[in-house]
Amino acid sequence: MNTSDMNTAETIKDIEGFLLWEAEKHTAHARARAFCSRMPWLTDSQRQEVERLYAQDHLGVSRGFLERVVERSGELRAEYEHRYRTLRSRLLAAALLGAAVLAGVVAVAVALP
Repeated sequence: MNTSDMNTAETIKDIEGFLLWEAEKHTAHARARAFCSRMPWLTDSQRQEVERLYAQDHLGVSRGFLERVVERSGELRAEYEHRYRTLRSRLLAAALLGAAVLAGVVAVAVALP
């Protein structure tokens, strides 16, 4: 993958992340409005404050969740990369051993009259 492709992939990831976070913000504000609609006794300023606090709390929880997901996905990536390297090394060792055994069998077969 060349530098241009990597930059494009990064840009696409950034845009996707931005759009997902904007959707999450929209959801938080919609849930805040729905929450406040069940409290008709609130004044307009109280309703705005409760909506703001509810959305802020919802987004804080969402951010914490996303940070844990990012951390865990990094851990899983490291684990799988380690496992892949281990399996690749084992496969290479098995192939070399097979080649050595085959060379030995051929050498013995050629040496016998």
